[in-house]
Amino acid sequence: MIIDDEVQIRRLLEITLSANGYKISEAATGKDGLILAARVHPVLIILDLGLPDFDGIEILKKLREWYDKPVIILSVRNSEDDIIKALDLGANDYLTKPFRTGELLARIRVAIRQNEGNSDEPVLEFGSLTIELANHKARRNNEIIKLTSTEFSLLALLAKNEGRVLTHQYILKEIWGMGYIEQTQYLRVFIAQLRKKIEEDPAKPKLLNTESGIGYRFGC
Repeated sequence: MIIDDEVQIRRLLEITLSANGYKISEAATGKDGLILAARVHPVLIILDLGLPDFDGIEILKKLREWYDKPVIILSVRNSEDDIIKALDLGANDYLTKPFRTGELLARIRVAIRQNEGNSDEPVLEFGSLTIELANHKARRNNEIIKLTSTEFSLLALLAKNEGRVLTHQYILKEIWGMGYIEQTQYLRVFIAQLRKKIEEDPAKPKLLNTESGIGYRFGC
């Protein structure tokens, strides 16, 4: 589902996504988008932040009160603060306009795949942190941690490789694909958000450790 007030963008997305087998619903305002989302229960939402009636951030907040499928932000806003805020509020991904349709399609595929889960994988435990791979859930001190599907996939990748240093390029390739192996700043944003959610003191991480200039290592 597309929530964007630009007719040209909606038309481009409709043509591109329809040609790739997706069924499209669209809305031009935040209010109409919320109503439509509740009615059709889409498998993924593409959300603009510059809507005429509400800021897209407010729409994201309202969606996350009940909608647990992927949300990809598509916006002209490109500051790190905007990206972090959207991710912290539950966006699965963030793409800036102008954008490449191939890149958007790749990110849509990743978001949907990550949301599907895998029913035959185990539960991992690291002190007070428990990661339920089958259910795509994580708990700290037995309380559920609110993670986006991308954040969970990143956490699961790191946790399943406990003690091993994973390079920036390896992580980016595994989570986002070959087209993103140079996007280290993008990865740093996600790592910072993940630390806020799983570490007792994000400034002094004990689980998600940085290997300077190389990548990240989960655990000791």
